[in-house]
Amino acid sequence: MKPRVQGDLGELSALQWLAWRGAAVAYPVTSSPDWDLIADFDGRLLRVQVKTGTRRQKTGWAVAICTRGGNQSWSGITKRFDPARCDYLFVHVGDGRRWFIPSGAIVATTAIVVGNAKYGEYEVERGPPLPHDVAAERLLNSGADAPGGCPSGQRDLAVNETATPTQVRILLPPSSVAGGG
Repeated sequence: MKPRVQGDLGELSALQWLAWRGAAVAYPVTSSPDWDLIADFDGRLLRVQVKTGTRRQKTGWAVAICTRGGNQSWSGITKRFDPARCDYLFVHVGDGRRWFIPSGAIVATTAIVVGNAKYGEYEVERGPPLPHDVAAERLLNSGADAPGGCPSGQRDLAVNETATPTQVRILLPPSSVAGGG
């Protein structure tokens, strides 16, 4: 699965879990802040960073908590996790297990392992498993099997080539009708 799709599913999982606990949830307008969403519990605002992981180890699920500049634009700079930049870390792993961990409980800066005793007290209700194959990703992106879904257009590539300046025609705005304004 593409990292962006996996991250989006993690954010939706966090949104759902927080909303069911009575929080109003807000997304930032800009991309790549130190948190992915804000949860408002009766005026108490919590900054929540969301991470997902699909790599299973003998001791649990390995989850990267650092950011490496986005999916395709990595500049070689790693932004390490800093507990001062968010209040909670929400984690969703491949089998659907989830954690809501206070940032102060995390001492690592690049990765953690969940699913063992260390973060066991912060595990919350299980969510849906993360899709792990191309067919599942296509189903999520197509909407074809959703009730009322009607996919249109080509999803993977641009339908038309980008227009060159000689191909673009800018139309003048319509002239106002006499006496209309």
